[in-house]
Amino acid sequence: MSTLQALNDDELAELGRTVTGVPTACIGDVRVEVVDYPIGTPTTAGLYRVFGTADGVGWSCFVKQLRSVRHWQFLDMVPEELRESFVQNLPWQLELAAHQSNLAELLPDGMRLPATYRIDLYDDDRGALWMENITPEPGPWPIARFERAAYLLGRLSARRQPHLVEPLVPRPGVTTPGIGLRYYVGGRVMGNALPAIASWEHPMLAEAVDNLGEHTLREDLLALAARLPAVLDALDALPQCYQHGDASPQNLLVPQGCPDEFVVIDWGFDCPQAVGFDLGQLLIGLAHAGELSPEALPAVHRVILKAFQTGLATEGMQVSEEQVLYGYLGSLCARATFTALPLWEPATPALFEQRVHLTRVLVDLVSPIVKRWA
Repeated sequence: MSTLQALNDDELAELGRTVTGVPTACIGDVRVEVVDYPIGTPTTAGLYRVFGTADGVGWSCFVKQLRSVRHWQFLDMVPEELRESFVQNLPWQLELAAHQSNLAELLPDGMRLPATYRIDLYDDDRGALWMENITPEPGPWPIARFERAAYLLGRLSARRQPHLVEPLVPRPGVTTPGIGLRYYVGGRVMGNALPAIASWEHPMLAEAVDNLGEHTLREDLLALAARLPAVLDALDALPQCYQHGDASPQNLLVPQGCPDEFVVIDWGFDCPQAVGFDLGQLLIGLAHAGELSPEALPAVHRVILKAFQTGLATEGMQVSEEQVLYGYLGSLCARATFTALPLWEPATPALFEQRVHLTRVLVDLVSPIVKRWA
């Protein structure tokens, strides 16, 4: 179902009036553009921008089409005995639930949800979220923006401790500490990444390793992998928070002209995770996308760790720096260190070299704290 097919003319007119805030506006031609952005989440069916006019003035909105992973075109790649668990552990309604909940009231000043114009639910585990179309501030993130984002994420985490809030999508087992990360590690890391790392067979990988002189990278990764069960146990024993779950800069949109504001999208991991969990994606999101050099990560790391802890303290949550550091780097180890290599995506030799470099930076960053705790 295309975006326009989902709404009739009267509904499109009502949408335009809602976006513009003019109840009597005359709505002109409406057009749809497919958003050219790689979709990595099986519950996202499509991304669109809708443009129209109201009394001759332009308006727009962003549309995210959602679906149960029962409808994902690659579901048959999941072993049959694991498919039902896969469906249950990726709730397609999460983004809708974020906009229908009181989450907006919990966001600290400086963070907000995009305006919601319309939510559609279909009868086959599909839906659509019609929301504000954000034009982002141009240019790279300055270090001060990473610092501010980490501070606000700390405040948000403190406000969403398990004794204060419920999951956005209640379901069996979801309140168990670390259950989301354990499920991810058991599938993506243990099932896919580590066998590929153990075989080390990709020809572009061998070339990148030779070019960069990273001949111990495989052994270092496998040594870290041996500690993963202890890492997860240690994470579960830390103070827990419901966090954003996927707080990469790509999901913290900075509107043009509002450089100190974050519009928060694409919530994930709707379960308690170790305090500091969100810092991992904040650190590597742009580097993984090739928009930030891996060499910049240590400086970003130092800034966001302190800012996050300050955010926690601002909300009265007292957690030691060592606990935040382990929640952050232990989660980063489990979630991202083994999956940074582009072994399952279209790649070039240049991309492999960039990701080998990124993986080395991650290994060197997480190894000391992992060895102390696990």
